[in-house]
Amino acid sequence: MTQPGLNSDEMLVQKKLHFIDGCYCGGMKFNLIMNYFQGMKKLLLIVLVVFQFTTVFSQYTLKLIVNNVATKKQDEIYVAGNFNDWNPKDEKYKLKPYGTNRKAIVIKDLPAGKYQFKFTRGSWEKAQTTAKGEDMGNIEVEVSGDVSQDFSIEGWKDDFPDKGKPVTATPQVRVVNTAFAIPQLNRTRRIWIYLPKGYDINKKSYPVLYMHDGQNLFSEHSAAYGEWGVDEALDSLIARTRKEVIIVGIDHGDEKRMTEYNPYDTKDAKGEGKQYVEFIVNTLKPFIDSKYKTLKDPQNTFVAGSSLGGLISMYAIAKYPNVFGGAGIFSPAFWIAPGIYEEVEKADWSKTRPKLFFYAGGHESDKMVPDMDRMFTLIDAGKLCSDFFNISMPV
Repeated sequence: MTQPGLNSDEMLVQKKLHFIDGCYCGGMKFNLIMNYFQGMKKLLLIVLVVFQFTTVFSQYTLKLIVNNVATKKQDEIYVAGNFNDWNPKDEKYKLKPYGTNRKAIVIKDLPAGKYQFKFTRGSWEKAQTTAKGEDMGNIEVEVSGDVSQDFSIEGWKDDFPDKGKPVTATPQVRVVNTAFAIPQLNRTRRIWIYLPKGYDINKKSYPVLYMHDGQNLFSEHSAAYGEWGVDEALDSLIARTRKEVIIVGIDHGDEKRMTEYNPYDTKDAKGEGKQYVEFIVNTLKPFIDSKYKTLKDPQNTFVAGSSLGGLISMYAIAKYPNVFGGAGIFSPAFWIAPGIYEEVEKADWSKTRPKLFFYAGGHESDKMVPDMDRMFTLIDAGKLCSDFFNISMPV
C-alpha cells in the first residue's frame, strides 16, 4: 500500500525480508555429483554464515574522554545520546574520574553505526554550550571499530543568564492549567490546548489529538531545543483543507519523562506509562470533553508523540482501542521497551480498525528502521489496522 500524495523528497519504504536460520535464502538448488563439491559447498556455507554473523553481531566500544571543563569542574558529568534515548541524567552514562583531572566513560557493546550525543550535568538546563553560551549541535561519531575521542567543554547552559526566549505560540494556543492534577501518579502537570480559529463563535464540535512533550509543541519560550510549530502547521493545513482539530498538549515530567512514557519496568526504574495513559483516558479526556466542544468517539480521538512519546502513543492505542482511533508514532523508542510488540499483538482492534502513521529518519540510529519494520510486519501480517497504513522514511 502506498500513501496518496507522497512528497517527492520522501520515499515510502515498505519492505519484507525473509530469512531462514539467519541466512538469506534465494531458493537456488545445486545438484552436485562429486563428494568433493559437496564438501566445498558445506565449507562455503559455513564461511558465509560465520561472515554474516560476524557482520551482524559485531560490537564495539566507544570511549569518551573529557580533558577540560571551563566551569563547575567538580560537578558530575553525564552523556546523553541516541544510545540511551537522550536521557540527560542516566546513571549508567555518568563519566568517572580518569587520571588526575579528566573524566571518561567507556560505552560497550555498540553495533556499528552513527551515534549522536551531548554532555550534561544532569539536565538539559545544564547542557554543554559554546564558550559564548550558544546552544551546540549534537556531537556525532561513526563507529565501525573501537573508538576513543577527547573533548573539552567550553561552557554550560546555566552559566549564562536566560536571554528570555520569545513566546511564539499563536493566539489559538492557551494554557488550560499550569498544575493539572494527575491523581494516578500523585503529581501535577501543565496542560495546553490549541483551538482552531472561529472556535469561540461557531457551534460545531471538533476531533481531538492528544500530544506528549507539551513544552515543545507551540512556543520557543517553553521548548528546550526549538519548538515543533504545531500551531503554525495546523493554521496552514486548516486554511488549505478546511479540516479542523483541537490539540491537547501535555508537558513531560522532566526527570520523570523516562518512566512516565514507558509502560514497562526496566532494571533501573519502574515504568509509569500505564498510569500516565490511564490519566489521559480517565481524567484528562473526560475533563476536556466536558469543557470544550469535542467529538468524543474513538474515530475522532487521536494520540501522537515522538521518541518515548511515540512509544507511549503506540501503547495507548493498543491498550485503549475503544478510546483512541488513530495514532501518530514518530521516531518511536521501541528498543527501550520490547514488551510493546506483545502488547500490539494481543490488541483487539477488530471493531475500531485504527489508523496509524509511522514516521522516522533512516539515519537516526541503527535500530530505528529495523524496529519500525518489525512493528509494521506484525501489524500488517495480522491485518490489525485500517487499510490506510503508512511507513514514511525520508532518505
